[in-house]
Amino acid sequence: MDLISHGLNFPTSLTFDLEGNAYVAESGLSFDRAAPGGRILRIAPDGPTTTMLDELRPPVNGLTFDDGSLLVAEGGNPGRISRLSLEGEWSILLDGLPGLGNYHTNMVAVGPDDRLYFSQGAMTNSGIIGLDAFELGWLRQLPHDFDVPGWDIELAGTNVETPNPLQAGDNFKAVTGAFVPFNSRTKPGARVPGRVPCTAAVLRCNRDGSGLELVAWGLRNAYGLGFLPDGRLLALDQGADDRGSRPIGNAPDFLFEVEQGKWYGWPDFIGAVPVTDHRFLPRHGPAPEFLLTRHDQLPPLAEPLLEFPINSAPAKFDLALAGPWKGQLVVALFGDEKPMTGSAGPPAGRSILRVDPADWSQHSIAAGPFQRPIDIRFPPFSDDLWVLDFGAFEIDENKKVKARPRSGNLWKIPPKEYDSTISTANPHGAAALV
Repeated sequence: MDLISHGLNFPTSLTFDLEGNAYVAESGLSFDRAAPGGRILRIAPDGPTTTMLDELRPPVNGLTFDDGSLLVAEGGNPGRISRLSLEGEWSILLDGLPGLGNYHTNMVAVGPDDRLYFSQGAMTNSGIIGLDAFELGWLRQLPHDFDVPGWDIELAGTNVETPNPLQAGDNFKAVTGAFVPFNSRTKPGARVPGRVPCTAAVLRCNRDGSGLELVAWGLRNAYGLGFLPDGRLLALDQGADDRGSRPIGNAPDFLFEVEQGKWYGWPDFIGAVPVTDHRFLPRHGPAPEFLLTRHDQLPPLAEPLLEFPINSAPAKFDLALAGPWKGQLVVALFGDEKPMTGSAGPPAGRSILRVDPADWSQHSIAAGPFQRPIDIRFPPFSDDLWVLDFGAFEIDENKKVKARPRSGNLWKIPPKEYDSTISTANPHGAAALV
């Protein structure tokens, strides 16, 4: 295993051009006084690392090579997608995307229809703005934007009472419903119109940013996207957390096939299981209630291809097109953010995982010197596996972020060092990828 680059500032994204140059996006998150503003770096083989673009809106969540240029996804406020030529010319394709919330505009994948597909994360953990906004190290702001549905929905009128930190004194309370600003009530039967751009969705647009439209709604935070050789689109969706005004316990993460017109469950279903099921009881707080009514009038629910272990936080993946793992997916597992998102206990994730599409079984891979794997790529014309590590990032007992600037690394693993162990069975079967 070779260390290609070290001292990276909270990197999130890795891609390659056809000449074998690596490109890395640094998020621009300013933990522990790190310099704010995202950057795009070029890492040439046996050459220097150069900055191609900086002062991007944090967090920069995606970097994709496309026809001689780079597609950049910024999560900032607002979110934005742009194109950067390899000569340094930069142009904005799409701006004004939802950006002030729990999650953000994520990576772009280029479809077989020559359109740009990207995911837009939810503004909330589970549909209602709560005081957990203060706990998120990358947000720490209230009020923030509320969620926007992709279709017309009808609300159940679920409201939650919390202290109101926007007013002085212990007696001030806020009552907040779903899909509305903080301290706004909802009534049963209220209708919320869908619109685009929306949150918790996969969207697409033309290559010049025009023609924005919805592909699928109900994916809470589909951080990683990718197309298979047969044209299917896969998404890694990170599940709800046990926090906030509507905590959801023991929610796993999923791999989905994204199909237009299907509903992916958020905010009322976890992998097609109702959020009211006993398995999702939180540690603190009442059992979650439905936020929507008339579920039968919404599009059909999508079933996940596989379920990842709770708190593993799958980030991004790549498909091996050659070598010993041809036809296999390799997934970067960022890992848990305990105690903010779950009960204290042994660390979860923080590793890489191989998925066999023949039966959607999961195979652990021998651990490397990884802190927080976040992106993974096979470069063109090579069987080497490259792993991008976000760096040192933990949540302390007071739910504060403890992260170390310049602790991110880029690793290269040659095929002879690949090592897989016994698979973990998965109940969801499916056809092979290739």
